[in-house]
Amino acid sequence: MTSWSAVAAVFLAGAVMLGAFGAHALRGRLDAYSAGVWEKAVFYHFVHAMGVLVVSLLPRLGVLDARPSGWVCGLLTSGIVLFSGSLYVLAVTGVRLLGAVTPVGGVAFIAGWLLLAWRLLATP
Repeated sequence: MTSWSAVAAVFLAGAVMLGAFGAHALRGRLDAYSAGVWEKAVFYHFVHAMGVLVVSLLPRLGVLDARPSGWVCGLLTSGIVLFSGSLYVLAVTGVRLLGAVTPVGGVAFIAGWLLLAWRLLATP
């Protein structure tokens, strides 16, 4: 079984590193639009990595079974890779075709949060 808490910790570290990279190494290299895209990618990356961390702890607290927790974490992780990942690449390359991947990641985020809500409501 995947240790989603460890996955979350790695993604959180990555969000901090990518945020710092954008603020320092990319400063002056990105136009305002691309810098905004990078910042949006970091924000969604960080928020959803925190979500993975919280959801990964719910089975340990007895709030949610491990299987649905794993599905939610998997969807949120997929969203980070697809949504934020495509935005990171878009920001540095300017290849707008990659923007077509971004909504797929957004759908993964939405599906993850809705699945969490459904499972929490279904849990006695």
